[in-house]
Amino acid sequence: MFIQALESMGKVTGATVAMQQEIFKKWIGMFPGMPGGPSYPQANPEQFAQFQKKWAETANELFRRQREVFEAQFKSGMENIEVAFKVAEAKDPEEVRARTIELWRKCFDSLRQVSEAQLRETQAATEKFFAMFTPHPAS
Repeated sequence: MFIQALESMGKVTGATVAMQQEIFKKWIGMFPGMPGGPSYPQANPEQFAQFQKKWAETANELFRRQREVFEAQFKSGMENIEVAFKVAEAKDPEEVRARTIELWRKCFDSLRQVSEAQLRETQAATEKFFAMFTPHPAS
């Protein structure tokens, strides 16, 4: 049961990371001057500097938020390991069963929370970057 849960967690995490890498590759390709990206020979240097500043701020915020998600995931994993060690302290089969069910629930709840957080962060990042590349009417 635990091996299947860990394999599922690994697959979900791997798929999420692969999706994020693909999104970032597409975004980087949209950055002016990058290989495969658009070129703007008539681009206004001031607009380009503003774009670079906004890009840096957005990337910095995304990395900070990704670190927070990773730290929460790590903390949850450490808590689950502590619960797993307590299963071995059970004195009778009924207590082993109860502790195993508790561990199973905590592991899957942690997996759900991490997956939801990664999905929310990926969605927020997508929205930010699309907003950066969407032309805004002159004010």
